[in-house]
Amino acid sequence: MPEDGVGESGGREVGESGSREVGETGPADRIGGDETGAGGGGRRRRRGGVAHRKERDPSLPPRHLGRDERQPIREKRRPGPLQGDRAPEYLVIGHICADLRPDGTAVLGGTALYSAITAARLGWRVGVLTRGRYGIEVDGIKVPGLEEYADLVSIVVQEAAGPTVFVNEYQGGRRTQSVRRWAGEIDLRGLPPHWANARVVHLGPIAQEIDVRQTGSLAPRFLGCTPQGWMRQWPMERGGRVRHVPLRLPAELMTRLDAVVVSDEEISQAREVVEWVGARRLGVVTLGESGARIVYGGQRDELPGFPGRTVDLTGAGDVFAAAFFIKASDRTASAVDAARFANATAALSLTGIGVGGVPSVAEVEALLATERDLAPRR
Repeated sequence: MPEDGVGESGGREVGESGSREVGETGPADRIGGDETGAGGGGRRRRRGGVAHRKERDPSLPPRHLGRDERQPIREKRRPGPLQGDRAPEYLVIGHICADLRPDGTAVLGGTALYSAITAARLGWRVGVLTRGRYGIEVDGIKVPGLEEYADLVSIVVQEAAGPTVFVNEYQGGRRTQSVRRWAGEIDLRGLPPHWANARVVHLGPIAQEIDVRQTGSLAPRFLGCTPQGWMRQWPMERGGRVRHVPLRLPAELMTRLDAVVVSDEEISQAREVVEWVGARRLGVVTLGESGARIVYGGQRDELPGFPGRTVDLTGAGDVFAAAFFIKASDRTASAVDAARFANATAALSLTGIGVGGVPSVAEVEALLATERDLAPRR
């Protein structure tokens, strides 16, 4: 995969009060929100002499997480434009792309955008590492800017001539995709150093933009992956139709993954990876409006979705993934808890258009409370 050059200039931070120059941040522009060292985990103390071992739910995160990781999901204040030195709690890496509509207009999309907005709406401090160029016209396409997300998310944009551009066509309920333009590979060496140990790191490739050999530099407490972009191939030089290929990940990365999430359309190409990760930690297959199938510690379960009015399916899988990773990173939550929380979040997102449909944590908790109230008593 060709390595394109990356700009060396300092970045620009865009917030509610306009923009200001930021000191050298590596080969990127920075947009919005907060960045700082994640808090270290405390150590568990032993009391008394011999500790009695109790069998744990295999879906719970590893014991190395500190006591201060066990924080409830809650609403937080939105970051202000000058909070540029705080590291994200949730970091997602992947292209923010431009999806070309039939009328020739473009909307921003991709896992990096949908999952980041979801995590922010759920109260987390969020960062994105991406590559592209936004707020410009390229190949006759007006590409929207990222400024409207600056109060929610910190975005480091590595320089490119334009964004990755997808064309989606639907026939008989099936989608075919073409890549019209590719922004190039994301260089993980351009990640602000204190971002690498975010509480949750989400690898969200959509178009072969993450080199798995660079992921060893990441040191999160929870590492999640939505690997769809590693299963897509197309004529990279000139663009063209996407074909799907089997997912192949190196053992070094697979042993570090805490969770992998794929769709029911992708599972045929990713079954081996999902089963392997699920046997040790968490493997998930999203089933659209029907819910999700989970493999956790070798066990299996299927959770139904939440009924509701569907307006737009776009990005629902990415919304699910972010909500699942957030809940699963809580060492007191089970895989079933995480999947139920993610199902509720994704279901609510279907009732709106695009990222505007992503719900707040209060809305998700209200839906879960309603479900508990309506559940038959035993």
